[in-house]
Amino acid sequence: MLVSGHLYTAGMSDPDLLIRTGGEMRLSNFLIWQAAYAELYFTPVLWPDFGREELEKALSVFSKRQRRFGGI
Repeated sequence: MLVSGHLYTAGMSDPDLLIRTGGEMRLSNFLIWQAAYAELYFTPVLWPDFGREELEKALSVFSKRQRRFGGI
């Protein structure tokens, strides 16, 4: 809590799903502390083309995952 209280996202809940567009398979240190237990979704679709249909695909994949929050 000491570190998270000093981040620019202090007081906000951590993300459950982090979507990376553009075909990149890395986070580039984006929300690295907050995304520790987030599910990651990578898509080749570029951000300007990421619309409702792509979001629904990402949410569908996310809904089928079994979250373990760091457990085995």
